[in-house]
Amino acid sequence: MSVDRETPFGDSADLTALPLFPLRSVFYPGGLLTLKVFEARYLDLISRCMRTGDGFGVIALRQGGELKNDEERVDFEPVGVVAEIIDVDSPQSGILSIRCRGSRRFATESVSQQADGLWTAQVEFITDDEPTAPGEKLAACVAALGEAIDTLSTQGVKPFLGPMRFEDAGWVANRWCEILPISLAAKQKLMALEDPLIRLGLVDDFLRSKGVIT
Repeated sequence: MSVDRETPFGDSADLTALPLFPLRSVFYPGGLLTLKVFEARYLDLISRCMRTGDGFGVIALRQGGELKNDEERVDFEPVGVVAEIIDVDSPQSGILSIRCRGSRRFATESVSQQADGLWTAQVEFITDDEPTAPGEKLAACVAALGEAIDTLSTQGVKPFLGPMRFEDAGWVANRWCEILPISLAAKQKLMALEDPLIRLGLVDDFLRSKGVIT
């Protein structure tokens, strides 16, 4: 991935231009993301997305922080996910609380930074997971996710957006990846895998190695 501070947003006719919201976390298709927005560059971005109905790209940071620091080197993972805004609240002046749903994955071809500090990218979208049945071999992994959701619900925690799609291997794998205690790098690699059955199979292997399922 190349990083260019000179190229303005939207110059390339061959790729799709996408504004970025870099985070120290990995976002997944179908996932729920809650953000507190207060930096001017992101307040402007959210206002624009609300007017146009467009989404923005959420991408994990390899290096650098989430807050603007002109002296700090910033590096991003090559694959991210488009965030579609569900709702917006303004708990106090100058702060927005937003909830987003994960949509399409994208691969960055180049990244640039605007004068206001907003990162943007020329991206190519990745084909969505085909709905794929987990199959009997991964049934225990699917059932364990249902149990985890029930346990979290009794604690008043609802980390996932409905509807629940236990019949879809990609959906099940993505929801597991969001809550598993694994490294950021591992979460990124799993999110970027284009075969949902392989993704869920790796989750299944992890759960068996930890004794969560047998």
